[in-house]
Amino acid sequence: MSKDFDSIEEYKRHKLEKHEEMVKKQSVPYAAKVRMAKRRIRQWLEECDAKGFNSHVSVGGLDSITLCALIRSMGYGPERVPAISASTLEDISIQKVHKELGCIDVKPLKSKVNILQEEGFPILSKKIANKIWTLAHPTEDNKTVRHAIITGECGAQGHFATDSKMQLPKSYLKIFGGLDEEGRKLGYRAPDRYQYSTY
Repeated sequence: MSKDFDSIEEYKRHKLEKHEEMVKKQSVPYAAKVRMAKRRIRQWLEECDAKGFNSHVSVGGLDSITLCALIRSMGYGPERVPAISASTLEDISIQKVHKELGCIDVKPLKSKVNILQEEGFPILSKKIANKIWTLAHPTEDNKTVRHAIITGECGAQGHFATDSKMQLPKSYLKIFGGLDEEGRKLGYRAPDRYQYSTY
């Protein structure tokens, strides 16, 4: 629970209000969502202009590609809002889309080969990879989070839930649960050799 709330009940009310607000936003017609997004883009650019800042779009996956396409549809060309990408790290099909969008390609700090050799291949999602990374890098600060990842049991911040989404899926716990001391005590094994990445 955040320090901004005096009680769990107040925190739960806040979460419920935020959920209801999100449901309302999701029910807005598509055309209205596009108008709202365009208004937000214009406001952002006007604020940057007022402060003497430049703007650009960092293009990677689908969300930022969609944002870039929307900005271009509003008449803001690459001279006004350039698109920047470290395309060489992306799949060839994504690189093609970035090229069609006219992205300026920047060189990443590491090549894709180095990332794969040093960090390993990514696991299905960043969320799962981050949980596995947390298990493999135990600290006193992440002890509570590791407990939730292994057991699904949450403390006060998680409203003492006992079957939370924090728990790593069983299929991954069977492979990586033993990276954590608590997991080993519960009978999970650590892989003999593992490499993973949060990329």
